[in-house]
Amino acid sequence: MKNISKVLLSGLLLGSAMLMTSCGEDYLETKPTESISDVSAIATVDNAYKALNGVAKTMTIQHGNYSQGFCGENAIMRLYENYPSQDYNYNQYASGWAPIHNQTFHTNKSSIYNHYAWYYYYQIITQANVIINRIDNAEGSEADKKFIKGSALTFRAYGYEKLLHYYCQRWKDSNNGSSQGVPLRLDESTGDLAPSTMAEVYAQIYKDLDEAIKLFDESEVDRAASDCWTPNLNCAHAVYARAALYKEDYQTALNHAKLAEDGYPLMSNDAYAAGFCRPTSEWILGSYGSADENNWYWSYGTQYSCNGYYASNSQNGAGTIGRELINRIPDEDFRKSLFLTESGLGIDGSDPAQVDQTYGYIGLTAGLSYSDVEAYMKAYNYVQEHAAPGLSEPYSSGVYHLGAHLKFYVFDTPGVGYLPYIRTSEMLLIEAECYYFLNQPANAQEALVRLNAGSGRNPGYTCDKTGQDLFNEIADYRALELWGEGFQWSDLKRWKLPVIRHSFAQGGNAHAAVAITIMPNEVNNWVWEVPLKETDYNGAYKRVHPQLL
Repeated sequence: MKNISKVLLSGLLLGSAMLMTSCGEDYLETKPTESISDVSAIATVDNAYKALNGVAKTMTIQHGNYSQGFCGENAIMRLYENYPSQDYNYNQYASGWAPIHNQTFHTNKSSIYNHYAWYYYYQIITQANVIINRIDNAEGSEADKKFIKGSALTFRAYGYEKLLHYYCQRWKDSNNGSSQGVPLRLDESTGDLAPSTMAEVYAQIYKDLDEAIKLFDESEVDRAASDCWTPNLNCAHAVYARAALYKEDYQTALNHAKLAEDGYPLMSNDAYAAGFCRPTSEWILGSYGSADENNWYWSYGTQYSCNGYYASNSQNGAGTIGRELINRIPDEDFRKSLFLTESGLGIDGSDPAQVDQTYGYIGLTAGLSYSDVEAYMKAYNYVQEHAAPGLSEPYSSGVYHLGAHLKFYVFDTPGVGYLPYIRTSEMLLIEAECYYFLNQPANAQEALVRLNAGSGRNPGYTCDKTGQDLFNEIADYRALELWGEGFQWSDLKRWKLPVIRHSFAQGGNAHAAVAITIMPNEVNNWVWEVPLKETDYNGAYKRVHPQLL
């Protein structure tokens, strides 16, 4: 297969594609770095590649109609997945961010948090539609046109798959997909359009990915090895596996997860500990994150990397893993060494002198005076010994939290780095889960062994668990492996499991403001309401739901 030429991610966003099709222009208009008319954008293969990069840039830029950190996929990871999940804590801001952690915005149809994901994923879909519908008439090689169209179809499927997570019922509760989905916009029209059913949306996702896979195969083109932001054949299989998993179509998910892994081997422990800020062998899809596309203080790394601006200049830290989860992981597991744990440091997290019982500071009081110098120095020395080589010092502010991570770093200030969206490890976890639900426990166990022992992350790992114990093992390792990458809220939703957070007094490490239990049937069954920004402008919603008139 030949490699496509690398095109700088200059943000060549399509002018017409910047208008999400069913809402008002004042709400949707953004200012791309560069824009050209949609006709000229897809007139040639060279321009079409740039337009494809423009879709990728939409996943990383600060969206102008939103405040602060609404920067594409990193906002989804933080606000829709990490914060409201069970095993991601950010105690310094827990009181102020409690409505997000505790999912109280789900029925607030006018909230910025309610409509951002809708706006963002329809941007991706609308831009992809322009490419899909025009690329066949572009000047250039047929092979390149097929590759570009396959990439755009994969982007569209990615967008619809994520919309179903947030604005629709669980598949378990959907009456086999007959419940309301989202509007299926497949062209460049901007008129009223009623929502399709969930089953219809999934059918379109499958159709798009079937066509994308066919086009990728026919094109014999692949992205350049460094261009992790461009969807390719493996990415199409990976999105297919995700969609089928959430639809509980386990055999389909299993088949595509295996195909997605081909050519993307699990990374070594050294690569794992190198900072998660540059692509590795298992990044099937990720962001572009070089310093020439710096989001400054609104990048993920600024606030949530262990050597980013916040961790370096404040007591806020960079997020902590759930204490109960990480304590269930064996000490010999390499991934556990990337967190400040009680067993790793040799401290007692229930001792208020060693660990502050409000924010989780190690060896410090809530007022940041020393409470236990020995515990503090254990944390300091551990961080120095386990810091990623060649990158700036983690937590140089000198404040350490119980459960703090050494997983995500930046390689330039204040928060420059790439982010993974899809990795091979996720595909192996999908395999394990599918085998479990297909009643093939031995194969599920083997998939876990490949992930944990075969990768070297825990060479002595074995698994003979069955039944509920096996499911719990899969869930734990999914939470550990993908921690901070934006998965757990959707996982708990589709499994129909509660979020259970415990305070320090209860044996956990969550701030008291978010130490609650959220049952699956609460907070609107975990469904974000369709935003007013959509229902006010799309008259078809009023015909479907007369109460909106």
